[in-house]
Amino acid sequence: MIFSSNNHFLLLIFIYDRIGGFVLKDLVDERASLLGEYIVENQATVRATAKVFGISKSTVHMDVAQRLKKVDPYLYKEVRKVLDVNKEERHIRGGLATKEKYMSKK
Repeated sequence: MIFSSNNHFLLLIFIYDRIGGFVLKDLVDERASLLGEYIVENQATVRATAKVFGISKSTVHMDVAQRLKKVDPYLYKEVRKVLDVNKEERHIRGGLATKEKYMSKK
């Protein structure tokens, strides 16, 4: 699945609405799976995923950390691996961002 637009989630809602209307729980579960797939395919952070889908970081985190575990345990494990790597690297990315900020001021 390739994501190229910020409107994928809205498109997904539109398609589901047109093909018979899922109940809200199914839609939330589907969103959790969609977010999980995106994170794994793109090795994305929670912040980057939230930006692409136009939703809050809290929503992304809730979906992939809690809902996805119940909906798709295998995908949850894959997402967890990516998020753990991101967590281990975050201090490095923060340091590089700070370095870049001060280098640009010179």
